[in-house]
Amino acid sequence: MQAKTLIASVTLAVLAFAMPALAGPPFTCHVFEIGSAKSLPWGATADFTGTRKDYDFHNVVVDAEKLLTPSMPTLVRMETLRRAAMYASRDRAVAEQLVALVIGRVKAADQAGRPDAFALFDAGYVVEALNELEQSGNRMKMSGGLEPGLAGITQPYEARPMLEKSAALRPEDAAIQFALALLTPAMENAAHLRQAREGARQDALLANNLTKLQMH
Repeated sequence: MQAKTLIASVTLAVLAFAMPALAGPPFTCHVFEIGSAKSLPWGATADFTGTRKDYDFHNVVVDAEKLLTPSMPTLVRMETLRRAAMYASRDRAVAEQLVALVIGRVKAADQAGRPDAFALFDAGYVVEALNELEQSGNRMKMSGGLEPGLAGITQPYEARPMLEKSAALRPEDAAIQFALALLTPAMENAAHLRQAREGARQDALLANNLTKLQMH
């Protein structure tokens, strides 16, 4: 656990300096543009902590499960999972339920002999997002009512291998490459970023997000 915490801290520090456009943890501190697509409730703000007080976050796991269908585009998944992690981080029990949901999907697909790219992506995103929130909570009191009581909640899972397996199963999905480019330190992410940029030529939503984060 100590080794994983150290690696996560170093990764966040590297990202903060190597990718100035991505100040802060990349999977939680940036609202992804999803156009008019349906997602979890969120405030009318570009602030990453725009959780809504009128939304019962205890329902977030059930609500997220309904939304995360195979037809949901990857970028919409990213924002939906980011919101889910933000809401779930308010209560350790809810966060544990969210982890159980996404990891359970991966295990069920593997046991059936049919690895699922989206299940792997969802699990990788949630693990990384909650890990980022845990690390941030160790440094300061999170705003918006978020609590830092997430210690060890993502053990023993690693986000990047799951995202890489997802990318291998969906080599044409440039948005997965975008997610990997966000997660990977700048000195190592050239291939992911190149594939994301190439895919953005036919994907206006991806192009908008790359431009927003100064990665186009």
